Amino acid sequence: MHQNKIDEIRANADIVQVISGYIPLTLKGRNYFGVCPFHDDHSPSMSVSKEKQLYRCFSCGAGGNVFNFVKEYENVSFLEAVKIVASKVGLSFSYDSDKRKDAFEKEHKLMNLCMTYYQNNLNSKEALEARSYLNSRSIDKDIIKMFHLGFAFKGNNLTKALKSNTSMLESLGLTKEDGGDVFQNRIIFPIFNPLGDVVAFIGRTLLKDGIPKYLNSKETAIFRKGNVLYNYHNAKDYAKKNKKIIIVEGNMDAIRMSACGFLNTIALMGTALTSNHIDLLKKLRVPVVLLLDNDDAGKVNTYQNGLLLEKEGVNVRVVRLSLAKDPDEYLVKFGPLKMEEALKHDVSFLDFKLNYLKESYNLSDYKDLILYLKEVLKTIDGSDALESEVILKRLASDYDVSYDLLKSMVKPKENVFVPINDVSKKVRKSRYDLCASMILYYMMNDEKYIKKFQSKLGYFNEKKYRQIASEVLYYYEKHRMINLADFLSYVEVSPIKDDILELLKSIKKEDVSDNTMDEYLKNIRLIMIDEEITDLKKKQKESMDENEKNELASKVIDLKKEKEEIKKERSDF
Repeated sequence: MHQNKIDEIRANADIVQVISGYIPLTLKGRNYFGVCPFHDDHSPSMSVSKEKQLYRCFSCGAGGNVFNFVKEYENVSFLEAVKIVASKVGLSFSYDSDKRKDAFEKEHKLMNLCMTYYQNNLNSKEALEARSYLNSRSIDKDIIKMFHLGFAFKGNNLTKALKSNTSMLESLGLTKEDGGDVFQNRIIFPIFNPLGDVVAFIGRTLLKDGIPKYLNSKETAIFRKGNVLYNYHNAKDYAKKNKKIIIVEGNMDAIRMSACGFLNTIALMGTALTSNHIDLLKKLRVPVVLLLDNDDAGKVNTYQNGLLLEKEGVNVRVVRLSLAKDPDEYLVKFGPLKMEEALKHDVSFLDFKLNYLKESYNLSDYKDLILYLKEVLKTIDGSDALESEVILKRLASDYDVSYDLLKSMVKPKENVFVPINDVSKKVRKSRYDLCASMILYYMMNDEKYIKKFQSKLGYFNEKKYRQIASEVLYYYEKHRMINLADFLSYVEVSPIKDDILELLKSIKKEDVSDNTMDEYLKNIRLIMIDEEITDLKKKQKESMDENEKNELASKVIDLKKEKEEIKKERSDF
């Protein structure tokens, strides 16, 4: 990576000027503040430090240097973010985006070759029936080109055409163990990952003899259903322009929606939304519209996926179509204008949820009413105070129930308080994590804290923290200085980048001082001593050698003395 050039660009880019080009900032004290664009923020919770050249949201934890902000806001790669920042400060930066490191480069090339093969097949006379079918579904050449649709011949033609790649074709789920083609006499729909690499295929049969209508690629090293949303690579840019992303159930729904101008549409991959799917959706920072099938299963899926999105703080809207089983059929029957009208009448997930739960009960029966109210209260955890207030007041008003009674029945999300001075094994991890994270954060901010760590502690028990400390020490040894803004650029290519960013996100107080650093070091050492004493006592108990037992006992005494000395020095914090 072009580290020197990247550091030069960051040094010339004033983070306040760059961020203020995206969101309004107001100076308060030493820092600037603005409404955070990375969560549903209603009051300025993002702080931008001109001195440190860093930003931080005290609500959602988002933070980093100028490149991190542009990367997240524009939803681009790190190098593309560097290029954008460079252009803002009048510097040039170029890189070959096609040369990105790809551990599965050969697999992606072969999949791309297979896609081209299937595409060419669709133009042959053998694919006349397939073309007729697509034409009957109003899928024209532009849509065929946009979605790279193709056709698989009957027989083992792919295997024969690419026989030099037989083993890889099998590992990618395109040929069977006996050497036969998996996809035969089917229209082919390529599946792309979020970066735009083809990773799998869906095959739709033209036959009506009882075989499965759709056949999907098996999961492979480059394809996991939980990581992919159909058409996401195309729809993500349109979602930003339209300020919403539409989720449908099937790939034909997504294709039909796109053909009719709703290019911000993606489809589920036959599974409920996973945490990876939700991360992809959250990156777009737009409302999610659930436009699932108009049957009971579609309603259940809407509720379940809505709950998952709601839990992650995503703004969820719901559209339930009528007089058609799915968006594909609805568009064929009524056309794009009617769909546009339906989308304008979306409802909040809260309204959908209350109505969905209501359908299971006879609210004229007081027992059912009680069960319904209890069911709704179960969905409230108090994490969103405003939503909780709205729901409780609506229930109180609609069903003539005491608001205070309803509120008293809400079980808040549990927050376990862990005293910092409790050294018991039960809370060790929480306390250790806090101290280790703060020590590493201090080290990333000033070289004097690196020296304190080296002289007073030197290592961490946990592998994750050892690796982060090693990365910090390596950077310091290489540059003979440390600056958090530049360090964040450096770790962009580190294999433990995510651990470092997660650690920074967990930091609740940013100010650093010598006294508090000393306290964190002492607390970590106390935890280590307790562990060492426990281990030595265990060895002492198991040992059959009296000399060894005496030696172990002596070590325990020394550790206890060290522990008492540290306790005398340390102050509570």
